[in-house]
Amino acid sequence: MKNKGFKYLMLLSGLTLVLGSAFAQKKKRTTAEQVGKKGEFYISWGYNKEWYTPSNIHINQPSLGNDYKFINVYAADHPGWDEGIANKAISIPQYSYRVGYFFKDNWGVEINFDHTKYIVASEQMLHVRGTMDGKQVDAFYDNNKPYGTADQPLTYFLNNGANFLLFNLVHRKHLTSFKTDWFDASLLLKGGVGMVIPHVENTIFGKANDPHFQVGGMDVGVEAALRMTFAKYVYLEYCNKLVYANYWGLRIKDGTARQAFGCYEMIVNLGVSVPLKK
Repeated sequence: MKNKGFKYLMLLSGLTLVLGSAFAQKKKRTTAEQVGKKGEFYISWGYNKEWYTPSNIHINQPSLGNDYKFINVYAADHPGWDEGIANKAISIPQYSYRVGYFFKDNWGVEINFDHTKYIVASEQMLHVRGTMDGKQVDAFYDNNKPYGTADQPLTYFLNNGANFLLFNLVHRKHLTSFKTDWFDASLLLKGGVGMVIPHVENTIFGKANDPHFQVGGMDVGVEAALRMTFAKYVYLEYCNKLVYANYWGLRIKDGTARQAFGCYEMIVNLGVSVPLKK
């Protein structure tokens, strides 16, 4: 009886080891199959909405004797997608794209670009302080005039883009704990630095510049994104983002402008995730 019991105990122990090993292998495969593992590439495209902080726009035109600021200027975006995108190029509304790669389990790097439009509001009084025409000035001007006319003190567009480019470090946290082939939810936390590539177009007290693109400063940003992946490869992403953008050397008529502002963004992207190796 003792030998028989010992045999049953050994058999049970062996069965336990086999089942434990199988479970461990299954768990290992499950982890390896998770989205966000090392060697995964992703790309996405979407659209965005912005809100900007008030900012000072510093105008420097030495040949005209001008060195002054527009103080606490208000501006807004121009989404474009709310007007419909069926009959226009997909790059006309405020768009976003991301290209990323997970170099380590749930750690990645990303190129992060937002085409954002910045338009100084006409419905405001502009406080100007500094030196104008070689004389001290501290006065208010009504900006509620037709855009681009000599009567309007400031027509100021970064309308073909305030254009935030960031190089981000990405960390991913899975929110779903079950294994499934059809759905995965996760939170992506991102942070990085980069440059701004604005399209500068303005008329300042009747003097218009030549509209142009330029590398015009630097930016830093943080982002939190909820990503919902379907069938392992296709995902929908909702993002909230904070950006601080510092512009300088923006070419205007007979001089340069500089400014800095904060921006809050909401972004929705549709993307594809591709494992490059097993």
